[in-house]
Amino acid sequence: MKKLISLVCLTVLLISCHKDEEEQTPQTRTVVVYMSAENRLSYYADSDMAEMKEGSKSISDNDNLIVYCDRAVEGELPWLGRIKNGVIIDSVSIADMQISNKDELASSPHIFEKVLSYAYSHYPATDGYGLVLWGHASGWLVEDSVAYTRGYGVDNGSNSSRFDGTLWLNIPTIRRVLEKQPHLSFIFADCCNFMCLESIYELRNVTDYVIGSPAEIPDMGAPYTTVVPAMFDHNNFVNRIIDNYYVSNKDYLPLSAVKTSEMENLATATSTALKTIYNQQESDYPDLTGLIHYYNEYSSRFLPSYSIFYDAGDFILKYAPTEAYQVWKQVFDRAIVDKRFATSWMTNKSWGTHYSDFTMTTERFHGVSIFIPQDPQTAFYRYYNQRIESFLWHKAVWQW
Repeated sequence: MKKLISLVCLTVLLISCHKDEEEQTPQTRTVVVYMSAENRLSYYADSDMAEMKEGSKSISDNDNLIVYCDRAVEGELPWLGRIKNGVIIDSVSIADMQISNKDELASSPHIFEKVLSYAYSHYPATDGYGLVLWGHASGWLVEDSVAYTRGYGVDNGSNSSRFDGTLWLNIPTIRRVLEKQPHLSFIFADCCNFMCLESIYELRNVTDYVIGSPAEIPDMGAPYTTVVPAMFDHNNFVNRIIDNYYVSNKDYLPLSAVKTSEMENLATATSTALKTIYNQQESDYPDLTGLIHYYNEYSSRFLPSYSIFYDAGDFILKYAPTEAYQVWKQVFDRAIVDKRFATSWMTNKSWGTHYSDFTMTTERFHGVSIFIPQDPQTAFYRYYNQRIESFLWHKAVWQW
């Protein structure tokens, strides 16, 4: 009997010790900052890198802050390194990674995929992966040829600070690359106009959260001294990223965070609300005058301007019956888990010139944009009315 009791006690002790070991096992998160800086933002790459070094001093030694940097520096191959305790370590060029022996475009889908595959395979995590998209962006916009706006990450391929480039990454391309990578806990878009429903829905199956701004953001981007520790908060990273970013540009930076598991429900609710709106409209193209819009496409000297990204909730609030809006808003609030209101934002196109035709209020601001098909008599709108059809959001929401 004594032997049996001793055996039981030993078993309990071993189980208890094993449990203690599991509880003490450090949780590791890997976040890759993809810096597409071979363009006019190259100037800000060094200052943001300095902030990341400072921020890295406040994260666990078990966590991995990985940076891929392609900037406008003649003779420098794009490189990847880990930032730990304020220092870049384990730095390797794309040649060292056996990706390429030349300065490839950061916006090449091939390079994007190879770099992420290298980073996530060499720095595996037990508590999730994150991705920071650092650079230029223009929401869901899609182009085939060289043009000013199309998705994310323009690279001019000339090691200069020129804005114009040879290639951007379209959002569907990003989705296809990320489908081959470990599932992400979050995508933090430190770039303009990323928080549009079209882009978020496209990425809904590759990440748990998308965080960013529906509008243009300041060239200097996020304050990484405080945002880096926030990204590695294993319990409350979403709210902390937004809080720390917003406080640096308070009242001048609209932000939102979307829980992607709710995007299917939001698509269904949005489709229902749109049916209600268009069933009572005499025209297929409602008057959008006065609605909040986050960006203007433009020709030379920014004129004429065309509105592209309308605040999704402002449109439904204006045109849907009150009850239909309230039903939609309940679903919306489950998807948009955090947002920050701003009365204006920093823009290259002058607030006074382009954004004086609407008023920002907390009731009207919803933090994400939507494209509303507009009169195709204007060639510009006819083009984008067609382009939007390639997006999964359009198929889920507009085809009724």
